[in-house]
Amino acid sequence: MFAFDNSYIRLPERFYRPAEPARAGQPRLIRLNRALAEELNLDFARASDEDLAAIFSGNNLPDGAASIAMAYAGHQFGNFVPQLGDGRAILIGEVVDTRGRRRDIQLKGAGVTPFSRNGDGRAALGPVLREYLVSEAMHALGIATTRALCAVATGDMVHRDTKLPGAVLTRVAASHIRIGTFQFFAARGDAEAVKALADHVIARHYPELGGSYRPYRGLLEAVSVRQADLVARWLSVGFIHGVMNTDNMAVSGETIDFGPCAFLDEYDPRKVFSSIDQRGRYAYANQPGIAQWNLARFAETLLPLMDGAEEENVEAANAALVEFGRVFQERWLDLFRAKLGIAGAQEDDLDLVNSLLKLMEDGEADFTRVFRALGKLAGGAPTEVLSAEFADAIGVADWLQRWVLRQEGDPRPANQRQAAMEAVNPAVIARNHRIEEAIAAGISGDFAPFERLAEALAEPYRESEAFADLQVAPRREQRVSRTFCGT
Repeated sequence: MFAFDNSYIRLPERFYRPAEPARAGQPRLIRLNRALAEELNLDFARASDEDLAAIFSGNNLPDGAASIAMAYAGHQFGNFVPQLGDGRAILIGEVVDTRGRRRDIQLKGAGVTPFSRNGDGRAALGPVLREYLVSEAMHALGIATTRALCAVATGDMVHRDTKLPGAVLTRVAASHIRIGTFQFFAARGDAEAVKALADHVIARHYPELGGSYRPYRGLLEAVSVRQADLVARWLSVGFIHGVMNTDNMAVSGETIDFGPCAFLDEYDPRKVFSSIDQRGRYAYANQPGIAQWNLARFAETLLPLMDGAEEENVEAANAALVEFGRVFQERWLDLFRAKLGIAGAQEDDLDLVNSLLKLMEDGEADFTRVFRALGKLAGGAPTEVLSAEFADAIGVADWLQRWVLRQEGDPRPANQRQAAMEAVNPAVIARNHRIEEAIAAGISGDFAPFERLAEALAEPYRESEAFADLQVAPRREQRVSRTFCGT
């Protein structure tokens, strides 16, 4: 069933600690992502729901499981913590999928590990449902992300502010190696471990660097480019990660750790949802700068490995960080050009995009619906389709004139331009209030809203009468202003 090929445990023992899942009292399958299972070469055709619940709760680990908790450190809200590690996650192993890609399989919420720091290592049902929905939504949007393979209710209660039903999420990732993993060893002056980790990451994620002249400089540059593209894509769909600590930044370039994450409803660049982000460090518009800051911390761990003179190495690291900014800005603008349905590049495109975003901010317009409405205008719909999305539409008509002029010379017929815009502007996103509704129903034992939302999010660019209600922006009283990590 699981053809494990576990490479991480071949690294020195100080990279991880053995960890066994706690036994779940009455595990019950909530949802298995069968399409992902097939992609991972996992055949569950003969497995019953009870068998699956036993496997993915950790009660019946497959043969060959690694069963380890990974060591890492991290800057949390700018403050360095030298030891964090998997406090409620257990890596059960690695498999090679149908495309030849190595993938981690991890149980999240499976009990105490050596890194739990007095925590219970458990996950409540709500955060498990949230991560399942949002990570799969991100995948369907075409954004690099960890995936959700399975959600299982444990039958046990966990204690937070109150008693809540427990659950385990099975998470799939290209790897779970973070910037904080490098920081763990760098903080201890363990240059040998940093080098072993860098070599492992190059072999696993950036094999083209294996024979390069300066592989560690190349590693910093490659990770920076992937992160620039990733964060640009986040902003293009209104996504706010919520906790961009260095231990939540994967060197593979995937989105990882969906805690207090959220998607924008009304556009506000200062928007923060996380209940613990009191000063807005990880607000929507701050995410590119924070990613660059995190990469600077990554660069600090790699500098001792670089083979040039110290001044030369620092200069190269700074150049990589500057390049991050250039690539981010270029990618961000390209993505928003596509969202606006404009072809080619002109000098005032940046102002055209920013002018619309400012109108959206002033008019409390819904981020997702505005861009979807623009697609309809491109197809010939009346301008009221767009202006209706603004509480205050002053200035929208003038902006539309600029937008129409910008499209002059585009040879595409209207229907093609609309189709192109609707292929990049989702109709359905994982809206906060819908997730909260699904969680509340799940806690009461009804998983139908969760299943329905998961089905709709699997095809975010398709408008469907069956999911018309999920395309509607929340009323003011429905807006969710705070999200929680769940630890």
